Amino acid sequence: MRPSLIVFDLDFTIWNAGGTWCDHTWPPYRRANGYILDSEDNRIFLYPDAAGLVQELSTTFQLAVASRTHRPAWALELLSLFGLHHFFNYLEIYPGSKPGHFHQLHEKSGIPFENMLFFDDEMRNVDDVSRLNVKAVWVDEGISRQLAKKYLELRF
Repeated sequence: MRPSLIVFDLDFTIWNAGGTWCDHTWPPYRRANGYILDSEDNRIFLYPDAAGLVQELSTTFQLAVASRTHRPAWALELLSLFGLHHFFNYLEIYPGSKPGHFHQLHEKSGIPFENMLFFDDEMRNVDDVSRLNVKAVWVDEGISRQLAKKYLELRF
């Protein structure tokens, strides 16, 4: 069955915030040579397939973000600076558990858990969300077309 909602974590799934999480960076952010830099010149970058993949998937699926961060405004600003914010139908970006994010996604979208697909770099999140009957996929070194293709009945 094809999912009705595809959900992405942010840190180490969509982007790399200089080897750390976005809530360990320091705004203000600025663009420089295709990257985003924080106030200490730490480079924040999208994984190579992330922007194109999100854009393509948004034409066929509803998309969401489920990100556990103590600095939601910073994550939202980065999504905007990378030009990705408008591709997502739902944004669950705040401290708390990933299952909590998914309960909110279900409530807001009406989409059953079994019709959701989730990509995250942390195995504990994959395990926790899988218990809800969400198809959760571990991401190693950022989302890629190859990984997405493996779990979707799509031709890229």
